[in-house]
Amino acid sequence: MKSYRKLLALIFIPMAFVASCIVDDQYDLGELLDPSQIHFRVVQDYDVDPGGNTVILINDTPETVSIWDYGTGRSNRQIDTVRFAFQGEYEIRFSAMTGGGIVEMEPVTIEVTQDNLNYVDDPMWTALSGGVGEEKTWILDIDARYFNGPLYFYGTDNGYLAEGGPWEGGDTGCYGDDCWAWEPDYEGNQWLMDYGDYGTMTFNLRGGPFVTVNHLMLPNRGVEQGTYFLDVNNKTLTMTGAAPLHNQGNAACVSNWGDIRIMSITDETLQIAVLRRDSCDGPALLVYNFVSQEYVDNWQPGEEEDEGPDEGFDPEFDSGELLNLLTGGPSSGRKWYLDGEGNPVDWISAGKGWTSSYEDSYDWGWNGDWTAIAQTSYIQFDRFGGQNNYTRNQNGQIFTGTFIINEATNEITLSDNNTLIQNPGHWMSPSAGTIRVVKAFPGESTSKGIWFGTSYDEDGDEWLSFHYILR
Repeated sequence: MKSYRKLLALIFIPMAFVASCIVDDQYDLGELLDPSQIHFRVVQDYDVDPGGNTVILINDTPETVSIWDYGTGRSNRQIDTVRFAFQGEYEIRFSAMTGGGIVEMEPVTIEVTQDNLNYVDDPMWTALSGGVGEEKTWILDIDARYFNGPLYFYGTDNGYLAEGGPWEGGDTGCYGDDCWAWEPDYEGNQWLMDYGDYGTMTFNLRGGPFVTVNHLMLPNRGVEQGTYFLDVNNKTLTMTGAAPLHNQGNAACVSNWGDIRIMSITDETLQIAVLRRDSCDGPALLVYNFVSQEYVDNWQPGEEEDEGPDEGFDPEFDSGELLNLLTGGPSSGRKWYLDGEGNPVDWISAGKGWTSSYEDSYDWGWNGDWTAIAQTSYIQFDRFGGQNNYTRNQNGQIFTGTFIINEATNEITLSDNNTLIQNPGHWMSPSAGTIRVVKAFPGESTSKGIWFGTSYDEDGDEWLSFHYILR
C-alpha cells in the first residue's frame, strides 16, 4: 500500500485532556509567530512500551492552539497520548494556530521497534477488519439483504446500543434529548438514493489500520486509500484519506465524512452514522447500513411470506354495524380521542402501516403541538334526537354538524365543513369533509380504536391515517 513508506499505521487511544494555559505578555493578539518561537515535544514513553509504541505529544507554546496530525486522525489538545500498534517509522506533524495565523513546523519522525497488538486486540476491531493480518470488505445494503434498506435516520443524541441501554423508545441507544429513529424500507422509499452498485469498503490490519474505499457511484472520489482509528470505548470511527460509501444526494450535506459513530457492529453487519448539516432539512444522523462481503456471497433470498394487509384493514361491516361502532348504539354517543400517547398517525401503504408509536413519525410528522392538541380535543359521533350528529371539540372550541355513512365504501361525510381534529399550519392537518374508515376492529374498538383516512395517494396506494381511540 502506498502509505506504507513513512506512516505504516497509527493506532492511538486518547487520554484525558490536560490543558496548560500560561499567559505571556510577549505575544500580542494578531501576531504571527516565527517558527523559532514555537516549542513542542514528541516523547516516547519506553517505561510503558519498550518498543516506543506510546508517544506523548506536548505543545509548550502558550496562547496557541495545537494542530496535531497523526495520519489516522487529528487533535487540538495541548497534551495528548497516542499509541502505535505496529513497528516502523512514523511521521508526526505539528502546527500551531496563533493570533496571526497557522505556523507549520517540520515533521518529527520516530521509530517503533516492536509490535504491541494489544492496542487492536478487541472484538470490535476484529469485527470491523477481520483481525490482525486480515481484512474485511463491506457492502452498502442497497438490496435490503439484512436491514430494511441502506439508509436510516436517527436523532443527533442517538448512539451505540448497549444492552440494557438508557433509551427504551426504539432500537438505538440514547444519550441526550434528541432521540428518535426512522428506518424506512428501501422498496417503498427508493427516493432515498439511486439504486446501483455503490462499490466496496475494505478495512485491514496488515501492518497498520488501512482502509480502501472504491466509490463506484461517486466518480469524483473513485478509489480512496487511507487510514482509520476505532475508538472502542466511545464507539467512534475516524477515517483519514477516505470517506465511507455514501450516495450523491447526501454528499454535500455532511461536513466531515471521516467523523463517524458506530451504531452497531457484528461479524456480518455494520451501521455507521455521520452528522447531517443543519441546512439539509435539519441536523440528524444519517445512518448507513452495511453487510460484509462474506455475508453477501453466502446470502440466498428466502421465500417471502405474503403476510397480507394489517389486521382490520378495509373492514367489512354488516348493515348498521359501522354506525353502532362510531356512536355506541341507538340514542347514545361516543367520544373519540387522537391516540397522542400511542400511535397517532401512519402512512398505510397497500394495507400495511409502518409506525408503531408517535416516536416513529416525530418531528417530520407528529410533534409537540399535536401532542398538546390531542390532550385537550376530541370528536363525538352520537344519535341523540333521532339523527346522526357530529361534534368536534378543538381545544375547547365546539364545531357541530351531522354525518352520513356510505356503507359500500366505509366513507363518512361530515356536514358544515367539518373535519377531524386539526393542527392549523401543519402539513398533516386534515381538511377533508369525507373520511374513510381504513382500519377498524368490530368488537374490539374499546382497545384498538379506529383509523380514519383523510387523504389517498393513488400512485402509492397510500392513506394518510389518524388513529382515534376511546378513553
